[in-house]
Amino acid sequence: MIYRFRVVLDNDTDEDIFRDLEIRETDTLEDLHNAITQSFGFDGLEMASFYVSNDEWEQGEEISMFDVGEGNESPRLMNETELSSVVDESQTKLIYVYDFLSMWTFYVELAEIVEEAEGTDYPNLMYVHGQIPDSAPEKNFEAENLNDLDGFDNNLLGDYDDLDFDENWN
Repeated sequence: MIYRFRVVLDNDTDEDIFRDLEIRETDTLEDLHNAITQSFGFDGLEMASFYVSNDEWEQGEEISMFDVGEGNESPRLMNETELSSVVDESQTKLIYVYDFLSMWTFYVELAEIVEEAEGTDYPNLMYVHGQIPDSAPEKNFEAENLNDLDGFDNNLLGDYDDLDFDENWN
């Protein structure tokens, strides 16, 4: 079977920027990574990860290019993960982040599952809409205070006023 994906750049402009791709369900996430980077004009040499996502586009399990985990817990790797093991009719969304310094972020959604077309090479770039900007759209990671960040409990930092600390130690 062939998976048809729409890959949409997360940007703050009014212009939609997306690519429609076809790829075999037995291909790996690394194959999808290569198809995405080529279709958007990247060289594919930067670190990248996929994240399983729910219907609200919340970031879930990471599937990375390389094992950068510590200890006994190794993350799933793109080159070892078949598309069909991550995406199906009930689980259609992934988040793809390319180049962790620039944070190019894409929403990847399974749009359709079809029969393989005879004579078609896969992966297949079906449709291109919009031009990618010269630099990644800026992400706003700022908060007025740490308690404004989702899930952050400022009380975890504790109260350091009672510690015997010489602020002029150097």
